[in-house]
Order: sequence, then structure tokens, then C-alpha cells
Amino acid sequence: MKTILEICREAADLAAAKRPENLFNIASQQDSIFLSVAKSALDSLLRYGDWQELTKEGCLFTFAGQKQYAIADVAPDFYSLLPNTIYIKDTHEHIIGAITPQQWMKDKYFYSSSTDIKFKIQNGRFVFLREPPARVKIVFQYRSNNIVWDFKTYEEKNILTANTDVPIFDEYLVKLGILWRWLKRSGLDYSEEIGEYERELKKRYGAERATKNICLASTPENLGQGVIINEIKADTAN
Repeated sequence: MKTILEICREAADLAAAKRPENLFNIASQQDSIFLSVAKSALDSLLRYGDWQELTKEGCLFTFAGQKQYAIADVAPDFYSLLPNTIYIKDTHEHIIGAITPQQWMKDKYFYSSSTDIKFKIQNGRFVFLREPPARVKIVFQYRSNNIVWDFKTYEEKNILTANTDVPIFDEYLVKLGILWRWLKRSGLDYSEEIGEYERELKKRYGAERATKNICLASTPENLGQGVIINEIKADTAN
């Protein structure tokens, strides 16, 4: 467990550069550059995909007469919804989900006999096609926008604010991301370093995406197949 300052210092050693003393010292150009590339590295990892470290569960309760719900009220650290993870939690779990703009218009302006609960995400809100029943509990998984946590309080944050902040992502991957960006900002060759970073990024992300959902249902399709927990799909290596 290393802080962002410690990781930046290790990157500086690899680049044979002066170690940063305080990332938030605006009087030091060197330190400011390291802070800038560290922020860029973390932001890039956040946007790369649905990391397990960022996966969280949200819960929405519906109210009578209400079709729109602010996402910030349900999940303040919401970044994006994970597909196929939305369920109505009652005696039977029924999956619901977001629909395409084309399907939204079709169901809104043309007759639809479907009783499924459908919604879209618009302007930071869950917007339901039709008013859902009251007191329905809807659970879903989402990608958090937090990238670091406080070394002392363990509070997760979506921005670097202290030298002692600890990245949520793998520290080696963060270090590689900082290293090639620093070399690029300094006008130095970074082809080898970015190549190593991209290989490690795909390997790390692919390993996290390798676990398949465990199905315990006794259906004809899976009888005799056992439980698959480490199936790697071909499309994981982007």
C-alpha cells in the first residue's frame, strides 16, 4: 500500500529525475508536473473499463407519482451503470434495464403491451418510461468515480487532494502510467515505457474480467457441466 507521492518518487527514480517533495507545491514546476501526470494516469484508468475495484451496488426505492430520480441521491459517486445488473428486489427477482433511444421513442409514442419497467439515464437522472409502482426496491451495480482513498480516514475520493492519498488501482500499473506520461511531458522517448504500460494494463484488466458469473440453477443446459469460475473471453483484450 503506497501513497501517490511514494509512487511518483518511484517513477522519478526510473526516469532518473529529481524526486518530487510535495505534489501540491505550486512553486515547484517539477512537482506540479508529477501531480498533473498522476491525475491523468488515474483518470485514464477510471475511464478504461469496469474494474472490480470500482464496482459498487446501488439501491433505488420508488415513490408514488414519481418517474424521475436523481442519481446523486442514490449513488453520489456514480460514474456509469453496469449493463445487465438491474433487478427488482422482491419475492422474485425480475431483471429490468435501460433501453435504446429508438426503443424509448417506440414505446413512448406507440402502443406497447409490455408491462416491463424501462428507463433511460438522462441529465444525471433515472427517467422511467412509465411511472413505476410505489415502494419498489431496485438494485443495480455501477462503476464508481472514486480513484483514491484517504490514508488516515479510508474515505474514498474522486480527486487527489493530498500526498498521502492511496490510489484505488494497482500501484504498479499507476506507476507505469505516471512514468510514460512524465517522459512524454519532458520531451523524452517513451515508446518502451508506454508499451510496457499497455501490456500490463490489458493483462491486469483481462484478469479481473476473467471471472464468469456462477450459475447454480439446475437447468438442462448446465447439468453435468459443474461451476465455471475462470472463463476468459476472447473480447477481454481490447
